[in-house]
Amino acid sequence: METTRAFEGLECVDCGESFAAAAATHRCPECGGILDPAYDLENLDVDAETFGARRFDSLWRYAELLPFTRGSAVSMDEGATALVPCPGLADELGVGELYIKDEGRNPTGTFRDRGQTVAMTAAAQHGASEVALASTGNAGQSAGAYAGRAGLDAHVFLPSRSGFTTKAMVNVHGGDMNVVQGRIGDANAAFEDAMDEHGEAWYSLQAFATPYRHEGKKTLLYETVEQLDWETPDHVVYPTGDGGGLVGMWKAATELRELGITADVPAMYAAQAEGCAPIVRAFQEGRDAHEPWDTPDTICGGIEIPDPAGSRLVLEALRESNGGAVAASDEEILEAGTAVASRAGPEMGATCAAAAAGAWELADRDAFGEDDTVVVVSTGTANKAADVLRSHLMSKGI
Repeated sequence: METTRAFEGLECVDCGESFAAAAATHRCPECGGILDPAYDLENLDVDAETFGARRFDSLWRYAELLPFTRGSAVSMDEGATALVPCPGLADELGVGELYIKDEGRNPTGTFRDRGQTVAMTAAAQHGASEVALASTGNAGQSAGAYAGRAGLDAHVFLPSRSGFTTKAMVNVHGGDMNVVQGRIGDANAAFEDAMDEHGEAWYSLQAFATPYRHEGKKTLLYETVEQLDWETPDHVVYPTGDGGGLVGMWKAATELRELGITADVPAMYAAQAEGCAPIVRAFQEGRDAHEPWDTPDTICGGIEIPDPAGSRLVLEALRESNGGAVAASDEEILEAGTAVASRAGPEMGATCAAAAAGAWELADRDAFGEDDTVVVVSTGTANKAADVLRSHLMSKGI
């Protein structure tokens, strides 16, 4: 495997056992826990100038802090997305600065590309010929694209409620699309049945099953800090389903601090929809892990994850960062999405707008200071489901 110098292998977050990356591919062989890439940061000679001297062209510019070399990466120059200042919205929220990290500018239109580039690189280096996952939509489209790039066959299981665009593009990228009647739980069940049937012939790309999807997403935080001239934002608000992006960003924040590149870490906030908020409920009740949400019901399909695999890691990140969790109604989320577009410009999909609605709610709770810097992560483009936001306006006679 073409790994980077500092990458030491995989460590189980549950039992603490360590494994060589060539030997362990998914869950911990000892206890079934989540594996996480580990690095020897003490002997890694990088600083802000190291990265600042490079073109801002791809997340792989941070290869020293990733498992695989840039030359071996299955990549389409993902990452390097804009951090858009929104001074008018900052005034509305009563904060010093507000930025939107616009992940809609990735190759397939969402932050999912960050995870898939690293996970697909791992699959290729492990010798996989076929990859598979269940997805609410965007991760499936991304997997289809990166599998095509790598010359692998992709099997994607989507719930019937997934948007037309993501379904169409799985096929356009040459993937084997399996539409399952129902919601993400039904798609997960069909995926698990198929994995049981095909065994090791299919390489799983499921979030937190592969150690590499959340690892790719940590580059969101590297970029944000660099775009702020290596100053850590005070708060990051993230629309949360399985929580892979939030877990990755928190890991990145601690790595930058350990390397001495930054002195502080941001407060991390998980934003969910009231109709499916297992992380918010667990946080409010002081629990270490979630209980599955019995009846998910939200228009925000991308974060309608009733049983998030990484909830324990998400909750740890929220508490260790002195952040929190917040839920908003579908009405508030759609209103926030249209407000951002009409008053600041960036286009946020309905799912992404949960972060904007969460930021407004947090401001109302006085969670932010008047001089604070707040980053709202917009995880994907609105173009994939613009009809949802337009229908919201039409319901108001606009």
